[in-house]
Amino acid sequence: MSGRAATTGHGRSRPRRPADRRGHPSCRCRPGPSARRDEGRAAKRASIRIAAARTAAEAAGVAVSITVLDAGGHLLAFRRDDQAVLISGETSTRKAYTALQLNAATADLVDAVKPDGPFHTLPTALDRPLLFIAGGLPVHRGGRLIGAIGVGGGAPEQDHAYATSAVESLV
Repeated sequence: MSGRAATTGHGRSRPRRPADRRGHPSCRCRPGPSARRDEGRAAKRASIRIAAARTAAEAAGVAVSITVLDAGGHLLAFRRDDQAVLISGETSTRKAYTALQLNAATADLVDAVKPDGPFHTLPTALDRPLLFIAGGLPVHRGGRLIGAIGVGGGAPEQDHAYATSAVESLV
């Protein structure tokens, strides 16, 4: 497809842009060098957080899954230990997403979703399910929410501790 010409809507043709270039297909826009640098930094910070959580879990002998999301809820990094239960991948992602959406630690939200709590219908109210079990933490930098981390596979208190280690690794 990359060799075929496309029309611009005015009868003129132009070569198709390679698929690996970013930006809108009908213009020449694409991220500048600073945007690409920021993406690299975010990926590096996510890897450091994954390593910190994994180190804390390994020290306790617990196999976990770890998810790091950016401020838009997009996956920056994910790691599942070989011995971690399969569902831990899903729980770590949902914990991170919940912490991001509510800008709060999931451990602090458990009581809010109990039948008599103010958010008792919230877990099922959205298209993407939230998970109110300890192990999800929002990540802030300079007072701004920049993402979240979720850990699953251990007991909720353990997952919360490993996520805390990850957040504190870059303070």
